[in-house]
Amino acid sequence: MISVSLVEDDDGLRANVAEYLESTGEYQCISGYSSAQEAIKHLPSDGPDIVLMDIDLGRISGIECIRALKPQMPETLFVILTVFADTDKIFEALAAGASGYLLKHQPPAKLLEALREVLAGGAPMSAPIARKVVASFQVKPSRPSESNNLSPREIEVLNGLAQGLLYKQMAEKMDISIETIRTYTRRIYEKLHVRSRTEAVAKYFSS
Repeated sequence: MISVSLVEDDDGLRANVAEYLESTGEYQCISGYSSAQEAIKHLPSDGPDIVLMDIDLGRISGIECIRALKPQMPETLFVILTVFADTDKIFEALAAGASGYLLKHQPPAKLLEALREVLAGGAPMSAPIARKVVASFQVKPSRPSESNNLSPREIEVLNGLAQGLLYKQMAEKMDISIETIRTYTRRIYEKLHVRSRTEAVAKYFSS
């Protein structure tokens, strides 16, 4: 079973999400915290596979919490679950180390789909979030010099990464092999001087 921890200051919502995830038989909710302070203190010893993180947690935000915890928990997947859909918070969360960005009040099945995707190496985003990421790319034709070095095909792959597509999905969409997608991705990382999908997306689209 996949272990999950929840950081959410709404006690009722936190309990409901935990109950739903456990009812699937795929996930075990091992801990839940109502503040970033508690999460920073206890999550490293909890060692969950996935952390579902709210943003608005009071004095310390969920984004700051991820930024503090990710270096201590490099293998843990942090997924934002929030009501905030503004572009600044999206890219700030990705830059902090979030592997996905989901909006609350979506159908429960979408949450399960997103968790399966992040476990498979994807970067799930609710549809409105993915649209904002793509729109941000489209309205910024000028890029820093290092980003100008990306080829049209590499930009197309980066766009797919931003939407949370898997390599297989991008390969089918672009009618090329998965290995070619991997090659483009490696080139993107080298040109942007990053080491992960989330770093690449955050650095390129927030430039």
